[in-house]
Amino acid sequence: MTTTITGPDGQPRCLWCGSVPELTDYHDREWGFPVSDDRRLFEKLCLEGFQAGLNWRTILNKRENFRAAFRDFDVEEVAHFDENDVERLLADPGIIRHRGKIEAVINNARRARELIEREGSLAAFLWRYEPDPEALPAPQTLTTCAESHALSKELKRRGWRFVGPTTLYAFMQSMGLINDHAEDCFLRNDVAHARRAFTRPER
Repeated sequence: MTTTITGPDGQPRCLWCGSVPELTDYHDREWGFPVSDDRRLFEKLCLEGFQAGLNWRTILNKRENFRAAFRDFDVEEVAHFDENDVERLLADPGIIRHRGKIEAVINNARRARELIEREGSLAAFLWRYEPDPEALPAPQTLTTCAESHALSKELKRRGWRFVGPTTLYAFMQSMGLINDHAEDCFLRNDVAHARRAFTRPER
């Protein structure tokens, strides 16, 4: 089965990114490279929640609007949002106007603040759930794994919303906890090198 598409530069890329330029750019610059920044991790958790039932291109095209609406996904600022902010966001045509998902972001910011106070950082907590690469099957053959189920269960126990195992597996793929680039994607080795050089956060 074909797992790559040839890009305009002649390089093989993961099949999913070849339909539109913005997906190709996202694939080349971001997807799969390891991240330890709490703001970026929180943003991606939120955007993956908004993606539920939709496609990533829709979210990606609205990402700057989401950043403006949610104060660049600063955990402290979003944790202080109130009902007036919910109504403001429901009236914002630049984002996905779904009350449950909007309220989940605010709730999750409060839960993230609690987690950071206990664990030292969101990054340190999330990277504890990094799957063992040797235990994973061929790239892009899974939509969940044992670790995404475990992380989902723990976050839900702590009161988080819109953090199902499929959502969290997509988060792991994009934030570099898994190198899920296709075997013959030209970026797979670059991501593997970045993961080897990456210092896993402990606090």
